[in-house]
Amino acid sequence: METLDPDLLRTFLAFADSGSLAQAASSVGRSPSAVTAQMQRLEEIVGEPLLAPQGRGRGLTLAGEDLVGHARRILAVHREAWLALKGARAAGRVAIGTTQDFADSGLPELLRAFATSHPRVRIELRVGRSAELAQALQAGNLDLAIVMRQSAMADEVGVLREPMIWLCSQEGLASRQEELPLALLDPYCGFREAALAALDAAGRRYRIAAGSASLAGLRTAVNAGVALTLRTARFAHSGIVEAPRELGLPQVPMAEFAIRLRAGADGPANDLAALLRGNLALSGAFG
Repeated sequence: METLDPDLLRTFLAFADSGSLAQAASSVGRSPSAVTAQMQRLEEIVGEPLLAPQGRGRGLTLAGEDLVGHARRILAVHREAWLALKGARAAGRVAIGTTQDFADSGLPELLRAFATSHPRVRIELRVGRSAELAQALQAGNLDLAIVMRQSAMADEVGVLREPMIWLCSQEGLASRQEELPLALLDPYCGFREAALAALDAAGRRYRIAAGSASLAGLRTAVNAGVALTLRTARFAHSGIVEAPRELGLPQVPMAEFAIRLRAGADGPANDLAALLRGNLALSGAFG
C-alpha cells in the first residue's frame, strides 16, 4: 500500500489554505512546477483527482476536500511523535519573541504542542514589534524570534511568505471620502511602507486617519470603520474582513516573515525552531 508522504501533505494543505498553487509554492519554498509535480504524485497515490480547474485557477475536488481533514490529522500525529521523541529528556529554557500577528494566529497551538512534549523546558514568550524583537535577539535576550523580514539574515532558519491584503470592518467604512482613510502602525513598519508605496504608485489619494504603536489600536480603528489597513489574513477576524474590490485598491506584494535562531542556541530552541519552520505556515494563516 502506498503511504502519504508528509511533505506532499504539507504542500497540499498550503494549496488548500491559500487557494493558489503560486502561493502554495511560496509558502513551502518550492517552485510552482515542483508543487505541481507534488500534487500529481499525491493524486497518483490517492488514485483520484484532488484539484480541478475553477475559474482562472484551480480548486479542490470532493476527494480533495475530504483529504484536507485527513491531512491535518496525519501531520498533527506526525508532529506529536517527532516532538515526543525529541523532548522527552530535554530541559532548560527557551525565550521566544513574536509579532502580534503570530501570537494571535498559529503560534499558540504549536507552543502548546511543544510544552506538552517538552515538559521540563520553560517557555518565556515576548510579544512585540519586529525591530525591537530583532534587537533583543541580537543582544542575546531571545533564543528565537518570528519577525517581519526586510533582508536575508545569517541567523534565519525559515521564511514564511503570506499575501498582504487590504482589510476593513465587515460593516464597511463609516463614511466614504475622496481620500482613502488608512490605519497604520507608527514607523518603522513593513506593512506601512508597502501600503504607502502601492497607493503612491497607483496615484491614489489617501490620508492616515489612525496611527498606533500597537495592533490593538489598529484593530479598534478598523473595527470602527474609521479606516482600512494592510496586513495578512492573520489579522482578519473579530469583525475584520478583506476590503471589497469596489474600492479599487492597488495590488500589494507578499509579506515575508523570518524565523531567526540565536547562534549557539541549545537543543530545545532548535527543536522549537524546527517545529515552527515545518508547521507555522499551515496553522491558521488563512483561517
